[in-house]
Amino acid sequence: MSVVDVSAGGMSGHTGRYEKRLADLTGLYEDGEEHARLVGALGNPIVYDVEDFRPGDKSGDLIYGVTRMSPGRVGREFFLTRGHIHAKADRPEIYYGQKGRGLMQLESPEGETRIIEIAPQTICYVPPFWIHRSINVGSEDLVMVFAYPSDSGQDYGIIEASNGMRHRIVARADGGWELTENPAYAPRSTKTVNSLMKQHA
Repeated sequence: MSVVDVSAGGMSGHTGRYEKRLADLTGLYEDGEEHARLVGALGNPIVYDVEDFRPGDKSGDLIYGVTRMSPGRVGREFFLTRGHIHAKADRPEIYYGQKGRGLMQLESPEGETRIIEIAPQTICYVPPFWIHRSINVGSEDLVMVFAYPSDSGQDYGIIEASNGMRHRIVARADGGWELTENPAYAPRSTKTVNSLMKQHA
């Protein structure tokens, strides 16, 4: 049994923990100079940390855990995770909001974007074959419980190969957020998309 500590953004009984600091996210933000300045000015803070329980790597098992994301911005972009597709891309994932206000940015291999708002007691379903990234658009920690098949794995390279995700989420002057096109985005070829799908047919 595990108990979620919403205030601290962790859980008891976890078998693993990792964290990502601002310097670990180099290359993800549109304003690279501001990112580098903030790494020094803020002392390279933790952007997000994860505590999880991994029972094994068999397909019938589930990994579950808690993600805690700090609030913050780099220029007009909010603090975000690296994002990934599952190495076994036909594996889904569930996120359950516990605290704060965030977004799940979803992108299909073909480049379609979907945004799911995350708030306390909301559930986000990430379908198979969708790239996903978490973003904290609030003023406090974003805390989410997650679960996914134990044999899923993570593939971060699919985002890097396209020079980022197709859209960026940026702050509006009124305190909200909006989508903007990523001008550096390189669409995946039909061959790449078909190959990804056929791997798991």
